[in-house]
Amino acid sequence: MTQNGIVLVVSVSIIQDNEVLIIKENKPTAQNKWNFPSGRIEQGEDILVAARREVKEETGFDVKLVKSTGVYNFTSNTNHQVILFHFIGEIIGGSLTIDATEIIDSKWITLMDLKELDNEVLRDAPVIKQITDALINEKIYPITFFREQLF
Repeated sequence: MTQNGIVLVVSVSIIQDNEVLIIKENKPTAQNKWNFPSGRIEQGEDILVAARREVKEETGFDVKLVKSTGVYNFTSNTNHQVILFHFIGEIIGGSLTIDATEIIDSKWITLMDLKELDNEVLRDAPVIKQITDALINEKIYPITFFREQLF
């Protein structure tokens, strides 16, 4: 969702067997860039619902959100102010399926290997590196910090 030039985004790290799932995007603003499953929050959509929806759309997985690394505020490569809510998710269903129109590849990678990737291959690299550092150093917060919408 974009409001007053601010883009609200959710992002999810799916960690399994000491690796995290990343996707390679094929979007006009991020061609051939690796990222966590992520996307914009739709008008009126709950943040937690948006995070689960984006994971399902981009990976085919159903996830349970279990923790968060926090909220990140940055200027994107398209010069928008972005407020990104990042979560950690556990797979509870589905299977890895990517839609080749927007996502062209996916892979499981260790956090240390992700941290070592060249910034040029990552979407908004400073933020991905900051999230990766938080995951490595276990700077995480309970999911109860976020409340589902009551209405």
